[in-house]
Amino acid sequence: MDRSQNTFAAVLVAAGRGTRAGGDIPKQFQMLCGQSVLARSYKAFANHPAFGQIVCVIHDDDVKLATDVLGTDVKLVTGGASRSASVVAGLAALSGETTHVLIHDAARPLVSRKVINGVLEALETAPGAAPGLPVTDALWSAENTQVVAARPRDGLHRAQTPQGFDLEAIRAAHTAAPENAADDVEVALAYGLDVTITQGAEENLKITHAADFDRARAFLERPPMDIRTGNGFDVHAFAPGSHVTLCGVEIPHDQALKGHSDADVAMHAVTDAIYGALARGDIGQHFPPSDPQWKGAASDIFLRHAVDLAGQMAFRITHVDCTIVCEHPKIGPHAATMRARMAEIMRLEPDQISIKATTSEKLGFTGRGEGIAAQATATLVSP
Repeated sequence: MDRSQNTFAAVLVAAGRGTRAGGDIPKQFQMLCGQSVLARSYKAFANHPAFGQIVCVIHDDDVKLATDVLGTDVKLVTGGASRSASVVAGLAALSGETTHVLIHDAARPLVSRKVINGVLEALETAPGAAPGLPVTDALWSAENTQVVAARPRDGLHRAQTPQGFDLEAIRAAHTAAPENAADDVEVALAYGLDVTITQGAEENLKITHAADFDRARAFLERPPMDIRTGNGFDVHAFAPGSHVTLCGVEIPHDQALKGHSDADVAMHAVTDAIYGALARGDIGQHFPPSDPQWKGAASDIFLRHAVDLAGQMAFRITHVDCTIVCEHPKIGPHAATMRARMAEIMRLEPDQISIKATTSEKLGFTGRGEGIAAQATATLVSP
């Protein structure tokens, strides 16, 4: 399925009474960190570029509440006595050009674009898709407060929404739906539709009880993720010697690199990129070249210090990209070994490190073969 050839719609199911959540009004209209539950769910789809239309299914007693929350431009539809009846009403209100629909419980106000995109991507090859989370807790059957049996959890998932389908298929499925179906996946399975499980999220919780508002607030009030990018640049001239050290790997060459330490220009650039992301200066501030103890020192000492400092400041390094600029030696044959060595030093996976090389087209000091330059970018994330 080519997504560009399809039109997606969303149906928000918000017709329930939500009495278990308490409050003077249904839970979907209650406030959650300055916005109503329904408004948060609606905006997750209204702000997504994939959706051509959105239908909100409400109870006929809640027209004013819904209009106050969403405004007068939103398409509102009165639901039925059951969830399935409400979904059918929402599906019937969709225009003819819609080919696929995502059905979402409005009581899940923290649905993310990543979760939505996972469903959209799965619908490229499947008639149905829905997010879920594997069950990790032990399961019991009980009578009143007594455990009567343990139940296997293998293959079990906690169901979430939005649940996406080919529109005509899910319309047909609902015409033959079992009574009191828990969700649209149950409806689809009863009709014989295949449903792909996509990645759910813990924060995509459903507000059912009053305590769920506290859980949702805890997610919303988490400190924002701090993402930082640092840049590093270094240059070293050639000097007499038999090899150069780049990213901790000795590469045979008819010259060496001149420097106070081992002159690993690439590792120096990466180290400075990490210090830069942390706003903690550069190598020279932490390891002054005027200090004789660093003469001839292996540059992994500097890099390990930068990595450890990142950890002390509660940052983790997610990616490093280093470009080495030189005419000679050839870097390509050694790139994999260099990545592996850097990964070992930095306690990362090799696929988190990029080492590549280019020439300066015979221009400048690197083009004249007078030395090697390197520039690097490091990305750090906290928490």
